[in-house]
Amino acid sequence: MIARLRPTLGASEFLTALLPSSATDVERFEKRFAQMADQAHAIAFPYGRTGLLCLLEAMGLRDKEVIVPAWTCVVVPHAVVKSGNEPVFVDSSPHDYNMNLSLAEKEVTDKTGAMVATSIFGHPVNLDELDRFRYNYPSVPVIQDCAHSFLCTWNDHPVHKEGIAAIYGLNISKLMTSIFGGMITTDNDALAEKLRRIRSRVIQPAPWIKNWHRRAYLVASTLSLTPPVYGAVNALERWGGLNRFVKYYDESVIELPADWNIAMSPVEARVGTVQCDRYASIITHRRRSAALYRELLKDFPGILLPPHNEGATYSHFTILVENRPALLEQALAKGIQLGWLIEYSIPEMKAYRHRPGYRPAPVANELAGKSVNLPLWCDEATTDSIANMLYSFITIAK
Repeated sequence: MIARLRPTLGASEFLTALLPSSATDVERFEKRFAQMADQAHAIAFPYGRTGLLCLLEAMGLRDKEVIVPAWTCVVVPHAVVKSGNEPVFVDSSPHDYNMNLSLAEKEVTDKTGAMVATSIFGHPVNLDELDRFRYNYPSVPVIQDCAHSFLCTWNDHPVHKEGIAAIYGLNISKLMTSIFGGMITTDNDALAEKLRRIRSRVIQPAPWIKNWHRRAYLVASTLSLTPPVYGAVNALERWGGLNRFVKYYDESVIELPADWNIAMSPVEARVGTVQCDRYASIITHRRRSAALYRELLKDFPGILLPPHNEGATYSHFTILVENRPALLEQALAKGIQLGWLIEYSIPEMKAYRHRPGYRPAPVANELAGKSVNLPLWCDEATTDSIANMLYSFITIAK
């Protein structure tokens, strides 16, 4: 079976994971990541959400409002709440999948402490519109959420540099991975120093056993996502037998992972360092696959293609369809797992429906109900077969 995601890993990552730990592994990864991002500082955390929580503290934010997209990963507002602040939700733009920045301007008040601008699925935030926001509200710092969009650009301008800091997630489903983990980059020396001090106070050292847990997870997750094995894994997943490994949220609870404050392990850092060297080839392949999907699906009625931007880095190729359950079922019957990454609009989740930052988000609601992610890791022949399956589905639906 073809899995909807699969990390781009080679022998180098597995070999480096077997090496003995070094006290400098995490620092070496930070330096390499900063070099890759062309920023002065990169600071590693056990999760991207942990980094965001610590970043908000480093920015001196407490009892403030933080503007966030209604359609994003729920871990973002979770971190805002856990930092002692309140997320204020803004609907998606009707022109792309990102936050509607015109609506964001209307949410700025005396209590606004920051805005998190997400380049969702690798589609860059419109920096022209963001510049207008920053000009009109210079006192509101912008945090770039690049968890899906490592080093994407808008008209050749790196999105991750257009703000006070950028946050990245590095789990196994991301563009590049350190198995788990997160990173914050910034060119602000004073902020970086505060962030490191907070990290040293909040984050506990990684115990030696974490190295072995991460090695085991690297091997198990990689094997489970290979076509010969994934059929059985997918059956277990649909049955619910893997919920403890794949279910990352409960819509009624605002929480962080149990190990949110346990430092990145040396094994994770070494794998991440190797992935930095592989980054350019990863993005080249994903852009090539996205371009192929765009060409193959351009004339399909009933399929809305994602916004097109040359600077996108495509964590996912996300289309919109009217009858998602039927499409997913047909794909499974043909040995293809399609799916979604964000099947919810956060303001409508039980945990947020009655909070002060609730705002109706009709566009986000529609996107959450119609979005389907197509695999980007595949070769050209597999991509073509997925497009043919979609053509068959649309033809039958008509």
